[in-house]
Amino acid sequence: MTRSEKDLAGRTYPGVPRVGVGAFVFKDDRVLLVKRGRPPGKGLWAIPGGLVNLGETLQEAAERELREETSVVIRARAPIHAFDMIEYDEAGQIRFHYVIVDVQAEYVAGEPTAADDVSEAQWISRSELDDLPVSRSTLAALKRVGPWATWLDDYP
Repeated sequence: MTRSEKDLAGRTYPGVPRVGVGAFVFKDDRVLLVKRGRPPGKGLWAIPGGLVNLGETLQEAAERELREETSVVIRARAPIHAFDMIEYDEAGQIRFHYVIVDVQAEYVAGEPTAADDVSEAQWISRSELDDLPVSRSTLAALKRVGPWATWLDDYP
């Protein structure tokens, strides 16, 4: 079994929800998004992030996850958005359950390079969102936070 398969196996059909963190990072009127390389959300573009490790603050986890997934260095700030991500299998069993807290983040350095469990990482403009399969939770969050919030009120 590969590392990725072991990681996924430990996350599926959990006994309790897992805590995740994401970071909203903007640079030059673009947001940093990643294309998920594995479930849940495989193939969808989303805010980068991952699981919070025991003993880590949300900010520490966000900074670590962004370095691991994108090579981008950030300074994580306060939480600005939270949501549940629950996915059921065909039999109605809970396959994934995450409670995700997104934080605001300040870009410090680096250019996006996909690593870890993402297949792509890019700075995305508002106009590029139309051509990408973006996760519902990312679109919902962008409607409420960040410099695009007003513009996205009319987004389908």
